[in-house]
Amino acid sequence: MMSSLFSSLPGAVVDDAGLQHVGNPLIEQRALAAGEAVVPLDDRAVLAVPGEDRLSWLDSLTSQALAALTPGISTELLVLDPQGHIEHAASVLDDGETTWLIVDRADAEGLLSWLRRMRFRLRVDPRDASAEYAVFGGTAAGLSSVSPARPGAVPLVWTDPWPHVSVGGWGYAAVDPHPGADRDWAEALVTRDEERRIADAATAGDIAVAGLAAADALRVAAWRPRWSADVDERVLPHELDWLRTAVHLSKGCYRGQETVAKVHNLGHPPRRLVALQLDGSGSVLPARGAAVRVGDDAVGHVTSTALHYEEGPIALAVVRRSTPVDATLLVDGEDGAIAAAQEVVVPPEAGATANVPRLTRLSRRAPAK
Repeated sequence: MMSSLFSSLPGAVVDDAGLQHVGNPLIEQRALAAGEAVVPLDDRAVLAVPGEDRLSWLDSLTSQALAALTPGISTELLVLDPQGHIEHAASVLDDGETTWLIVDRADAEGLLSWLRRMRFRLRVDPRDASAEYAVFGGTAAGLSSVSPARPGAVPLVWTDPWPHVSVGGWGYAAVDPHPGADRDWAEALVTRDEERRIADAATAGDIAVAGLAAADALRVAAWRPRWSADVDERVLPHELDWLRTAVHLSKGCYRGQETVAKVHNLGHPPRRLVALQLDGSGSVLPARGAAVRVGDDAVGHVTSTALHYEEGPIALAVVRRSTPVDATLLVDGEDGAIAAAQEVVVPPEAGATANVPRLTRLSRRAPAK
């Protein structure tokens, strides 16, 4: 179990990823969504990339157009293998002197090692800055209490672009409204001294803190992919609808670009992301990796699960493209099969024939007033 400055909070549950919750993840979700709490993202790491060539260099290596990135503008990138499979992912923010990459902690060492090998003679010097900075998440307004202003400098706050289709991107999900349409999520870099101040304020009751479980439930409900949860060794960005924010389809060459273009323009991704509304009569969520079936036939696997404060038990899963969109799915659970209503995220037509009719959301959420 990792050490956390927040482990002494009443009700705190901490595991290897960090602070999971402080007693009631459902209440924490509400507070986090309302901007009334922040979450220490102990499962994130921070990489810093200073140097005059940093943006053009990252542009040449990754899926995102970064050469002309304006300081303070948030985006994200993927590193692909030659066959177009996702190897690494990072949230990106540049302050005019340094490009900051927020990454899953489990991916930090691999991505940094790869970046260092790709420097050649360019003026870049990537390093792990996690000893200098911690990451906190929440709404933009909620983070104002933990992200001090830097006079004359760009705030080190990354604003999640999801699910809006970025310039050069493409969105496959055809639901109206998209469940992440009102998503208000940002991640702030704070110094380790500031992190201790926040922990002291939380202990004194001056700042409300939520856990990673609450943050992840909001992510799953917004159909937002994440490297540490939804990526396996053969996933393509198309399969997770990640073209919308992490891929620029008309930028210059980069590793894996040929596959990205071929699948989008000439073919179809072999698998597709679905959202699952799970039968809530059981008390245990299925495990990540649990088989998803049509009858006895395994058609995919669960990538993320959560108990959402409005939706109830939900999950994301990757299934074969040929899985019927109206099929009732079953998920392998600890106590037997769990019935799951399927919501189409990436439609079977995604790719060469991406003109998909818009669908109405299947949701347990109360309608907006």
